[in-house]
Amino acid sequence: MLQITDLSARVAGRLLIDHATLSIPSGTKAGLVGRNGAGKSTLFRVITGDLGSESGSVSIPKGTRIGQVAQEAPGTEQSLLEVVLAADLERVALLEEAETARDPERISEIHLRLADIESHSAEARAAAILDGLGFDARAQARPVSSFSGGWRMRVALAAVLFSRPDLLLLDEPTNYLDLEGTLWLENFVARYPYTVLIISHDRDVLNNAVNAIVHLDQKKLVFYRGDYDSFERQRAEKLELLQKAIVKQDAARKHMEAFVERFRAKASKARQAQSRLKALERMKPLQAIVEEQVTPFVFPEPAKVLASPIIRMENVAVGYTPDRSILRGLNLRIDADDRIALLGANGNGKSTFAKLLAERLTAQAGQVTRAPGLKIAMFAQHQIDDLRPNETAVQHVRRFMPDAPEAKVRARVAQMGLPTQKMDTVADSLSGGEKARLLMGLATIDSPNVLILDEPTNHLDIEARESLVHALNDYSGAVILISHDRHMVEATMDRLWIVGDGTVSRYDGDLEDYKKLILSGARAGGGNQGEAVEVVAAPIVSKQDQRRLAAERRETLKPLRQKISGLEIQLTRLQKTISELDTKLADPALYTKDTSKAADLAKQKSNAERTLEKVEGEWLELTTEHDAAMAAE
Repeated sequence: MLQITDLSARVAGRLLIDHATLSIPSGTKAGLVGRNGAGKSTLFRVITGDLGSESGSVSIPKGTRIGQVAQEAPGTEQSLLEVVLAADLERVALLEEAETARDPERISEIHLRLADIESHSAEARAAAILDGLGFDARAQARPVSSFSGGWRMRVALAAVLFSRPDLLLLDEPTNYLDLEGTLWLENFVARYPYTVLIISHDRDVLNNAVNAIVHLDQKKLVFYRGDYDSFERQRAEKLELLQKAIVKQDAARKHMEAFVERFRAKASKARQAQSRLKALERMKPLQAIVEEQVTPFVFPEPAKVLASPIIRMENVAVGYTPDRSILRGLNLRIDADDRIALLGANGNGKSTFAKLLAERLTAQAGQVTRAPGLKIAMFAQHQIDDLRPNETAVQHVRRFMPDAPEAKVRARVAQMGLPTQKMDTVADSLSGGEKARLLMGLATIDSPNVLILDEPTNHLDIEARESLVHALNDYSGAVILISHDRHMVEATMDRLWIVGDGTVSRYDGDLEDYKKLILSGARAGGGNQGEAVEVVAAPIVSKQDQRRLAAERRETLKPLRQKISGLEIQLTRLQKTISELDTKLADPALYTKDTSKAADLAKQKSNAERTLEKVEGEWLELTTEHDAAMAAE
């Protein structure tokens, strides 16, 4: 289907793809991955012909229809349904021709072709796609001009999906979708009958929707069969083998060089020395792959530990105008260590609820009680536009630390994950990911007790998202997360709340249950939302009782924690032992000098790995038991 041969491409003088070759078979659904700025979108532009290549070629069978999402759906007065139906150009042309055709044979051909492309079901198919992307029947009849830019991008996505191209190119399509839309798109791509190439940093999309991964790394393209997890395993194995080969080659090179140096002047060995010199010349040095390190996210710990609940709502209503509430009947409790993911389609009020928590909106009715001294930090993706475009990261931070010395200000910028060379770059020239890091760092600069993150991952690649996962798990305060990234939700959140039907409800299932619910056609928070139950405010407990209950819980769980701690020490020792054995086994000389010792070391490693697996299993079982006991409290 798609053949790329010896391709090189350059943008603004920067070489992004260098003599890369790739073959994607017809019907493959492949995820295109690589670090931000590696050139993934550039590759799409070369495939579509919007950017000329410096060398090489892109070969696609004649007549192949390529589809990609337009930058924005036009703000026309046409309805959403009409815009999507118009994306099938062949159908539109045939219907227009059918109106004027007079030749009976041609009329017959037109209707046969319309039947072949299933024109009779076009409206139903278009409506189903729009519905999956969050537009109900009423919204589908509205003009495109009545929707904002983010929703218009969904219309553009719906249009290209409806047109059913032979080669579908999707560039970060989930960036303007909510979790519900992402789940639907993931399922659509998995069942799509033609070839798909999708740029995505969403692990779940890459694990569930594609059957191959194309990795753009160091200006080359490498094709891997399988999902993203399989790609990670294959790449790790490849890097390990390469490293071992480099060690072996270096040892062989040093041995040859030593032989040449020793016997170069000796007549009886001169021919052998020359032979080794030629072998050295032919030996092409293996190049180690240098993995670019991701700067970790670091969130400062809360300056003060507060007693739970830190926020309590009693019959609260909130909205933007006095005569209309977006959410009402809120009876909620948030504790100091809660990890809550907010689910529900865009437009249901997730961001409204987040603003209420962050005191950016005041309650229209009811009572919101906050713990004294509570500090809340909120990150929302659209706030990136609020950065001062002509100020550097250092200048932004100095506004919060006016009296601090320069070194301390720069140290704080470094903690945000911005390297030295970016500290004096104006915000307007930073990448999307760098802006997100800066904004997140500014939001948390006062050591908050609560982090509210509204779609924090849109400009982060997979490695940066994983770093954010670790940072959230290390942070001891409460976290409220709105995200379409299912992996992040599952890896960091303990509780699921659904925002819909004008209120906020607890969801007792997990994300897999929620996915089934969405794909069954039910709307989160809608009339079919049978699994959501209203959250009832917990009874008020005195601080003295809270301390007593907490002490009792700690005492009950103490033996379990001691076992877990002992297993963690054992795990650390076993991992260290295996690492030391790996180092010894990587020495090529071991296999020539003492083969019995090599076999013994290999056996020791095997035994250690088996013990590690057993201890890990026991540790996992006990930590699960501990977490369940904590949750039950």
